[in-house]
Amino acid sequence: MTRRALVVRHSGRPEALAAADDVLRALARAGVEAVAASEDDTPADLPPVELAVVLGGDGTILRAAELTRGTDVPLLGVNLGHVGFLAEIEPDDVDTAVARLTSGDHDVEERATLDVRVVHADGRTESGWALNEAALEKTDPARMIEVVVEVDGRPLSAFGCDGLVAATATGSTAHAFSAGGPVLWPDVVGTVLVPLAAHTLFARPLVLGPRSVLAIELIERSSSTAVVTCDGRRQLELDRGARLEVRVSDTPVRFARLNPAPFTTRLVQKFDLPVVGWRGAREDGAR
Repeated sequence: MTRRALVVRHSGRPEALAAADDVLRALARAGVEAVAASEDDTPADLPPVELAVVLGGDGTILRAAELTRGTDVPLLGVNLGHVGFLAEIEPDDVDTAVARLTSGDHDVEERATLDVRVVHADGRTESGWALNEAALEKTDPARMIEVVVEVDGRPLSAFGCDGLVAATATGSTAHAFSAGGPVLWPDVVGTVLVPLAAHTLFARPLVLGPRSVLAIELIERSSSTAVVTCDGRRQLELDRGARLEVRVSDTPVRFARLNPAPFTTRLVQKFDLPVVGWRGAREDGAR
């Protein structure tokens, strides 16, 4: 049986092309056939693969997640971006990483995703999903949207705003973080809700549990229509009177992990956080 690996690279970065050559050679040495994904590919266009190597930043990894979600295929991200929270390795480590990946010398980490549904005023429904976030934003930059937020079938608050971000723990370091939301450790399963420029006294970020259902209704008197963008890639439009529903999905995205370092270490490295002066616990547990 032919072993295959999906290779997804950032098409606009010259360094991604060079890194892809290294990956192709490493896969060939391991006896694994490489399947290169194009920007227009859908999951139906690709043959069965057992793993995926992604060359780029977090945006490229989100593209790869579109192609592998719902399968057992783990993603290995090679960081060619600026922060690269989802990436596992740097380009210099490609040869060793691919050898470990193809030999099964890695752990698999599942990251929760969100199911997204729009119920239009006429009863039509549209569905989507997100690994990072579903961002609801106004379509008219000169206006604001009027919304009612509902949690588990009960109204929570109504206000005007520029939008709201519903994020996973994975997405808590992305759009939601830049909007003032909290950072969640990856094993926290839930939904972060962060209002954007809300006109209300109660507009704090919220963290909902794994079984909670978040709904946002676009009020008829809203000055603007809205659009919900999933992971910056897939969009659903909301007219006045429409309803957005978000819940934790049963379908995760799988990542290959080679580095046992805890998320705290990753957070310090990616954000270059100051830790000078830390002494750690003594052997007797005292500080």
